[in-house]
Amino acid sequence: MTALVANLDETEFHSLGGAISIGNFDGVHRGHARLVRRLCRLAKEVGGPAIAITFDPHPATVLRPNSPLPRLTTLTRRAELLRGLGVDQVLVCRVSEEFLKLSATEFFQRIIVQQLQTRGIVEGPNFFFGRNREGDTRLLAQMCQRAGIPLEIVPAESSEGAMISSSRIRQLLVSGQVQQANLLFTEPYQISGTVVHGQHRGRQLGFPTANLNAIQSLLPGPGVYATRVWIDALPYPAATHLGANPTFAESDAKVEVHVLHDCGDLYGQCLRVDFIQRVRDIAAFASVTELRRQLQCDVQQVAGLFSRVKD
Repeated sequence: MTALVANLDETEFHSLGGAISIGNFDGVHRGHARLVRRLCRLAKEVGGPAIAITFDPHPATVLRPNSPLPRLTTLTRRAELLRGLGVDQVLVCRVSEEFLKLSATEFFQRIIVQQLQTRGIVEGPNFFFGRNREGDTRLLAQMCQRAGIPLEIVPAESSEGAMISSSRIRQLLVSGQVQQANLLFTEPYQISGTVVHGQHRGRQLGFPTANLNAIQSLLPGPGVYATRVWIDALPYPAATHLGANPTFAESDAKVEVHVLHDCGDLYGQCLRVDFIQRVRDIAAFASVTELRRQLQCDVQQVAGLFSRVKD
């Protein structure tokens, strides 16, 4: 059995001679799923593995280090989602300044032909490769024809008249529209982080929270959300607060997860949090009593939502 994700420079026999698709695959949305379905079919036709090749870090981060692009998925999560769609292997292409200097011809010959021994390629219409994105699908088609490699360009997936893209999804998440974003994903949007000690204020209020740190992916906009938390591979409903706490004059943004069931000591654990629905905006309350009353309403709303989903 192959590893969930491997480095492109460490490819072995099980990653050679198949059909490939190269892209960021950030978020693994419905457009990616459409592409992967065709990739898997082509892999069967050429008699090899279906290989998804993703970039890390994102090329834009290397080109503009002072304004890194927030990722929708960690490498592990991306690989899980792609494997779940049927991909046999996920390879990571490590991006550096030297890598970005490769011409389109060098990229095609060195990586696609020589390194991967590619027997088929599937890409979307907005695929670019090589230095300064000089290679496009038209040039790729010419190169593939000369090399005798079948190429398929899969049309982009659309929703409500607009192309589904990672950029569009980022905008939805930043504005807190997780339900709308989830309609474009193959799975609900998920973040992960390690539980650390906070000020224990939630426990004092009667609503203990797991404070998450070391989150590597994009956080949705500030607010209170109905979420699903995975603990020991089991899902639990939770109310999650993202942002500052103006009631206590705290300006630092936090991620505080209140699990609706007693799951014991979570400190030090890595929790995965699926975002299901936005409940309300962040607000300042005149008293602790008002805050406690609102938290109770939040929990009841989240519990009711999961109860309806279960039914």
